[in-house]
Amino acid sequence: MELHDVWFVLIAVLWTGYFFLEGFDFGVGILTKLLARNRPEKRVLINTIGPVWDGNEVWLLTAGGATFAAFPEWYATLFSGFYLPLLIILVCLIVRGVAFEYRAKRPEENWQRNWEQAIFWTSLIPAVLWGVAFGNIVRGVKIDGNMEYVGTFWDLLNPYALLGGLVTLTLFTFHGTVFVALKTVGDIRTRARSLAVTLGLVTAALALAFLIWTQVDTGDGWSLAAMLIAAVSLVGAIGAVKAGREGWSFALSGVTIAAAVAMLFLALFPNVMPSSLDPAWSLTVTNASSSPYTLKIMTWCAAIATPLVLLYQGWTYWVFRKRIGTQHIADAH
Repeated sequence: MELHDVWFVLIAVLWTGYFFLEGFDFGVGILTKLLARNRPEKRVLINTIGPVWDGNEVWLLTAGGATFAAFPEWYATLFSGFYLPLLIILVCLIVRGVAFEYRAKRPEENWQRNWEQAIFWTSLIPAVLWGVAFGNIVRGVKIDGNMEYVGTFWDLLNPYALLGGLVTLTLFTFHGTVFVALKTVGDIRTRARSLAVTLGLVTAALALAFLIWTQVDTGDGWSLAAMLIAAVSLVGAIGAVKAGREGWSFALSGVTIAAAVAMLFLALFPNVMPSSLDPAWSLTVTNASSSPYTLKIMTWCAAIATPLVLLYQGWTYWVFRKRIGTQHIADAH
C-alpha cells in the first residue's frame, strides 16, 4: 500500500472520529428543543457535553489539516467549490462555542433563551450540511480539467445530497439521544430512551434509502459489507436502547456511524472527488496527493502524536463519566 493510500484511510478515520464525537453533541444541541421541557433540563443537556464539546471539534481541525497536507489539490478544490456551505458550518461552530461559554454569564431569561436558540440552530445546520457535503463528494461534482470546481451552489442541492443531509441530521440526533439516556438520571433519561426508539426508526428508513442508493451508484463488495454492518448496528442500537441498555446502544450507534462513513470512503476510493463532467478529470489519491517525502514526515508525526491525543481525550471522558440530573443543577442565582 502506497503512502497516499494510507493517508486516504487515515483521513477517513479522522472523519469517522469527528462524526462519532461531534455527532452526539450536535444531537444534544438539537435536543435542547426536542427533549428538554424547562430550563433546568436544558442545563442538564448542555452539561452532559460541557466538558467535551470543544475537544470533539479538534477532530475536524485535524481532518482538515491532514487533508491540506496530504492531498492539497483535494483541499483546494473542496474548499473553493464548497465555499458557502463550509463557511456556514464554520460560522455555526464559532457561534455555537460562544453560546456555550456566554449562556450562563448573565441571569436574565431573555439572554439565556437567545443563546439556547443559538445552540439549537448551530447544532442543526451543520448536522444537515455535513451530510450534503459528503453526499456531493461521493456523487461527484462539476470539476474541469484544471481540477477546479465550475458548478454553482445550487448544484450542490441535489436529491442525493439532500437525502444525505437528512440522514446525518437524524443519525446525529439519534446518537445524541442515546448519549443523553446514557448520561442522565430520572425522567429525562426515560423520555430520552423513548424518543431514541422513534428517532432510530426514522433514521433507519432514511439511512437505508441513502446507503442503497450509494451502493447501486458507486458501491462494490467492500462497501456492501460496510452497509450491512451499518444496518445491523443501527437495528441493534434501537433494540438496546429500548431494553434500557444505553451503553450498548451508544456503542452500536457509534459503529453505525463508523460503518456508514467507511462505506462512503470505500465507494469513493480511489477517487477523492469524482468529476461529473468527465471521469478523467476526477481527483484521485494519486493526482491530488503531496510528495512521498511530505507524506513520510506526516506519517512519523502522526504515529507519535495520535496515541497521546487519544489517551488524553479518553481520560477526559473517564473523568466526566458520571450521570447527572436536574437535582445536580444549582439554582440560577
